[in-house]
Amino acid sequence: MARGNNNRPPNSSSSNLAATGTSSLMEDSSSPYFLHNSDHPGMILNPHLLSGSNFNSWHRGMPLALTAKNKLAFVDGSVPRPSSNDLLFPSWNRCNSMVISWIINSVTNEIADSLLYFTNAFDVWSDLKTRFSQAHGPRIFQLKQMISSLFQGSLDVNNYYTKLKSLWDECHDYALLPHCTCGALR
Repeated sequence: MARGNNNRPPNSSSSNLAATGTSSLMEDSSSPYFLHNSDHPGMILNPHLLSGSNFNSWHRGMPLALTAKNKLAFVDGSVPRPSSNDLLFPSWNRCNSMVISWIINSVTNEIADSLLYFTNAFDVWSDLKTRFSQAHGPRIFQLKQMISSLFQGSLDVNNYYTKLKSLWDECHDYALLPHCTCGALR
């Protein structure tokens, strides 16, 4: 009677192990494949919608939100798309679609329309970065103009300082010094 198990296919134990591993990835909150019950496609991760000119600040805020959701790996390429016959593909596809939805919800309608046909969150992220991160020179000039023309007027000191500091920080972020690789700074 011990031979009753001979009816199963030869690889069923390995596929059961892989299926168990896949479901545990989806249940482990530290896994990028985990989606919390409160995660939904209509969620807005960044309250400041990307309009184009605010790319730098938007691009700093989105990775923070995606890291908090443990989904940054979908936009930086760390979790590549598995083949369609891989057991992880449905989980990857679900999380990837969720991340694309979150990104689309964090941009203006005009920009969102141009993102609808992407099927990979990494490609969406790369497209936005390519499109909006190249205007450093004009943006630095614009920021410096805004800093020089900013005056307190009827603003209280806190609001005035907050506006000025955000302009300084954005300007500083654009004008970062190049990183030394020659070892002379050591």
